[in-house]
This record gives sequence, structure tokens and C-alpha cells, in this order.
Amino acid sequence: MTNRINQKLQEDKKLLSLYFTAGYPALNDTVQIIQDLEKNGVDMIEIGLPFSDPLADGPTIQESSTAALKNGMTTEKLFDQLKDIRKTVSIPLIIMGYFNPMFQYGVEAFCKKCQEIGIDGLIMPDLPLDVYQTEYEAIFKKYGLINVFLITPQTSDERIRQIDDASDGFIYMVSSASVTGSKSGFGDTQTDYFERIAKMNLNNPQIVGFGIKDSETFQAATKNSNGAIIGSAFIKHLTSNGVEEINSFTKSIRD
Repeated sequence: MTNRINQKLQEDKKLLSLYFTAGYPALNDTVQIIQDLEKNGVDMIEIGLPFSDPLADGPTIQESSTAALKNGMTTEKLFDQLKDIRKTVSIPLIIMGYFNPMFQYGVEAFCKKCQEIGIDGLIMPDLPLDVYQTEYEAIFKKYGLINVFLITPQTSDERIRQIDDASDGFIYMVSSASVTGSKSGFGDTQTDYFERIAKMNLNNPQIVGFGIKDSETFQAATKNSNGAIIGSAFIKHLTSNGVEEINSFTKSIRD
């Protein structure tokens, strides 16, 4: 069976992927947020598994992570919340987190559980490519999970090609933070980087994350890529408006 991520990437549109932290704002909001995002036209969802030491995250996501842990969110709890998710949701679901909770749970047990509940992929920013390839790739593949790798403007072409060869879904392009106050939301550095990657003609589609917060930055990020991921801006929206106002957020990005 084709992975839902690959099916979604074949659609002729710019994909909108949203990230939120599981167990935030309230412990049991996870399922409702996922269902509402799908109803409001989101193409893909990244479910953040909170961790006590989130190195790659900015303050907004860190704060939501801390709050979710205080609310009682754990790996076990998340799996329990998602056990029936495929009865109501059909879009790709990706768990984004850090390798430590996955390792603590047991890598194979974690992957098996993901397959059982219908998770399509994982993003583990701190799992190095070579370690993944030598120790875990076979397990991910056994359970039909796509591992999504991150690249940044500092990643060399050679490294990007290695990541492209190892990928079988999409590549997560970290834009590095947008320049505050710049008119387009992205500075020349980002634009040059987006164009450089586009010219490499990689085998895997690219989806841009970091610094996308509104319709304007979404347009700029997807000009040379297949889609964009919004995290912090959506979490801020949830913090201010709760889970009832999801449609106003997704509408503002697409309009």
C-alpha cells in the first residue's frame, strides 16, 4: 500500500502542513485538533511529541511542550489518544519529536505502534542520517514509516544529495528564521537558498518550515517548493483562541 504521504505529494497543489504539540492547550485536545485541521483543508499534520529538552524548537513550541508535559502528556498517552484516529481522519499524520522518548519506548515497539494506529512518518531532528541508516532504517521500513530529514541553508550540496538518496517521502527545508520586518517575510538569503535547492532537481519534493506565519510567507515559501509547514504561528493561535477557532487560522493562510 502506498504511504499516505507519497499519495498526498502527488496532488497538484501547494501543500499546507500544520504542526501542533500533542496535549496542548489541554491534554485531551489532540484528537479534536487533528479532526478540525482536516475538516479545514489542511493537507498534512505534524503531531509534536513533547520532550523536556527540545533543542530545535523556538520559545513558542518549547512553552507548549512544557505545558503539555505538565498536563500529563507521554508517549503512551499519545498512542492511546490516537488509537482510533483512522476512523475519522484520512490525511497523512507525522509524529515529530526527539529520539530520546522513542529510544526509551523501544524503537521497534514505537514503530510498530505507529503502524497500528496509522502514523505515516516520523521527524526526529536529532537522529543522525548515518545512525538511522545503519541501525534503524530497516525497522522504519518494516512498519511502513517514512523518515523525514531536515536540511538548512548551511547544509552542503553533497550532504543534501545523501539525504535525498536516503529519503522516500519529502525533505524538510528549514528556512532559518525569517527576517523580521522584511517586506516579503523572507530575506535574500532564504530566497537564494530556496532557488538553489530547486535547481538541484532532487528526487524528493521539499516542504519548507520555520518562519511561515501567514498567507504572504506561505506564498513565498511555496514558490520553489511543494508546500510549507506552520508551527509556532498556529500554536500562538491556539494559545490565544483555543481549539474552537481553527478555521479562521487555516482560512487566513489559504486566502
